[in-house]
Amino acid sequence: MLPPMVMQTERHRVMSLTDPVPDIAAEVTAILAAQALVDPSQVDPGQTLDQLGLDSLGLVEAVFAIEERFDISVPFNPNDPGAAGPDDLDVSDVAGIIRGVEVLVAAKQAANQAVR
Repeated sequence: MLPPMVMQTERHRVMSLTDPVPDIAAEVTAILAAQALVDPSQVDPGQTLDQLGLDSLGLVEAVFAIEERFDISVPFNPNDPGAAGPDDLDVSDVAGIIRGVEVLVAAKQAANQAVR
């Protein structure tokens, strides 16, 4: 049996219907900070990814981490993030990523509620 802390960490790794509503901004900020190798307190919503020190590989890894954490599919073109379509994730700054994830999580929750 795993220690309680490990089980709790694993349980919260992917969002499920029984998980509490997450603090999306804090969790996205933590993911971006981890990829940029900075403390989350150093991340400002108005920062661009360049200002944060996040390169294209770091962005792709952050998107994968976000998808895994929230169990969502993030519309994102890693080949040309600057040419995002209207449904793609806004990667112009940290706030844009947070807003996009909030919308995707809300849509997932609404779809899950409709299935019940």
